Amino acid sequence: MEDSNKISFKEQRIREITLAYYSISEVKKAMFEFSQNREVVPSYMMESFGKRPDALQYESDILEHVKKGATSFHCSEELWKDPLELSIEHKEQDLNELRIGWDLLLDVDSPYLEYSKIYAHLLIEALEFNGVKNIGIKFSGSKGFHVIVPWKAFPKQIYGQETKKMFPEFPRLICQYLSSIIQPKLADKIFENESLKDLAKKTGNKEEELLIIECLNCHRPAVKKELVTWFCPNCKNELVMIQRNKRILKCPNGDCRQAMIKKSSKEIYSCEFCNRNSNKNPENFSKIREKTEKFIDADLVLVAPRHLFRMPYSLHEKTALSSIVIDKDKIKDFQLTDARPLKIKVKNFYPDSKENEAKNLLLQALDWKEQRDKSKHNLPNFNASNLQGSSNNKDYQDIKLTNLTEDIFPPCIKLILKGIKQDGRKRALFILMNFFKFLKLSDEELYERIKSWNEKNYSPLKQGYIISQINWYKKNQARLPPNCDKLLYKELGVCHPDEICRQIKNPVNYVFKRHFRKNSNKK
Repeated sequence: MEDSNKISFKEQRIREITLAYYSISEVKKAMFEFSQNREVVPSYMMESFGKRPDALQYESDILEHVKKGATSFHCSEELWKDPLELSIEHKEQDLNELRIGWDLLLDVDSPYLEYSKIYAHLLIEALEFNGVKNIGIKFSGSKGFHVIVPWKAFPKQIYGQETKKMFPEFPRLICQYLSSIIQPKLADKIFENESLKDLAKKTGNKEEELLIIECLNCHRPAVKKELVTWFCPNCKNELVMIQRNKRILKCPNGDCRQAMIKKSSKEIYSCEFCNRNSNKNPENFSKIREKTEKFIDADLVLVAPRHLFRMPYSLHEKTALSSIVIDKDKIKDFQLTDARPLKIKVKNFYPDSKENEAKNLLLQALDWKEQRDKSKHNLPNFNASNLQGSSNNKDYQDIKLTNLTEDIFPPCIKLILKGIKQDGRKRALFILMNFFKFLKLSDEELYERIKSWNEKNYSPLKQGYIISQINWYKKNQARLPPNCDKLLYKELGVCHPDEICRQIKNPVNYVFKRHFRKNSNKK
């Protein structure tokens, strides 16, 4: 009976303010302007949505829906030639023809508002690091935030594909890429002001449930495994291996093949991404990291065909609060009382983006996916033992080359190091940073090489920008620069392949091939 009274009270509250709230001229104007080229559907106390498709033809349509009982409004992240032509009968090709673009709409949600604020702040930092400056953010109306990057910011074509047709694939990929950047930093941010005990108390969990072992190589959670020592009583063979199923092993000796006995076992941690475990590489699993993923929707997924999200300044039925717009630099200061409907100040949720300002974000997301999908190391696997004159059986990512000289650099890197003579300095910096970091240059040498390169550019990048990029790369795992087949090198005018370039996939491969070939010739 108590729950029923609570629901009735909330319903009464929202109905009391709905007509007065949506009658505010600034609210109606902001909602109508944002609704252009979008499907817009009213909701009636969250019990039912209006018919689909629907759209706002006039500003006055908002009040007309409210008078019929509408309490909130939801719209599409996709932009349409005519939303009223949409149909559930439409196939993917039909939707692609009707769609004129899409906004990147990111949803940050947590049962705890303070954690959502931390994640949203990290998300803004990640977008800005990737070159996106014009970002809109609004309160979801409950305990989260919506972040938007307008369609105008994205290239209309990428690698020969029409970007508007790559929905939801491209937005979903960008969400995953951004999550991979933010997640490793999230725990550190949360625990700047809270202890593990505080978090356990707040969430009702045991402290041990909030701990995971982390692989220090890739910063991903390690998986608990059982390392078993098997013994053959017949030929006295011993075999140590990770148990993958409950099957009893047979002796590998061809003349024996008797069932083996489990002699002993111990718990270890394994990183399935790096193919390392705490038995062979104990130093790789010495860090304990607080588990925060369960408290925040880290997937950022508000990405599905014809998906609707709460419009800016729409009310929220469960809280009777407004989905207000927030300045991106004031997320930490936001309080629920700021969203009281009759005291809000209306701001623009949809920023005026620059053409292609999110191109680098999309390129990096595509490159991240390609590297993630490669081999067991999520990288093009290049084994030094395959090179003439080398007996080393480690992957090149574990080898450090000293006294790097430009004579073993690929042509594209040599040309970039001569300075960029036209637009493309930030993209060139992205290539150089990944190239040098993967080759394990010290921070001091990296800074000197980047500083020398920047001075040769037609217009040097600002010193503060260079330092911020270097600091960011210090904190994050090194990864390969874009592969040689990427248009990025041709766009910069530095793709002039020689005979070795035609044998490799990535500029880093070139360095190791030249290095081992050079050493082999000396021998």
